[in-house]
Amino acid sequence: MAAPDSQAYSQSHSQSHSPSSAFVGAAWLALIIGVAMYLVGLFNATMALNEKGYYLTLLLYGLFAAVSVQKSTRDRMEGIAVTSMYFGLCWLSVLAALGLLTVGLMNATIAPSEKGFYAMSFVLSLFAAITVQKNVRDGVPAAA
Repeated sequence: MAAPDSQAYSQSHSQSHSPSSAFVGAAWLALIIGVAMYLVGLFNATMALNEKGYYLTLLLYGLFAAVSVQKSTRDRMEGIAVTSMYFGLCWLSVLAALGLLTVGLMNATIAPSEKGFYAMSFVLSLFAAITVQKNVRDGVPAAA
């Protein structure tokens, strides 16, 4: 199957599928809430500083990986070359971040409700980062 014409795709996609202001605002709000709650939870946690650093690094790594997956997926849809190795590493990074968070929370000596809080705010943050990146990409005018 031939790759779609990226310019034609970009023009038709941006004209007919631009996100509404409400959707863009909701995505940014979800990202801010998810990240802020995760960070507030870390700040208030009674865990050691190295544990807090571990969870902060996982959040940053996960956000970067999620945005990279979204961007490389969109690039492929638009016919922009993305190597299979990079695409695979993006997915591996998302899975690694989720796996490391899972292992960390399973072994953490915190209440189950706190574990759930960290897991849910982490997943919300990743989802919102993907959505914000999509909205930003949809808002970029097509190259002439």
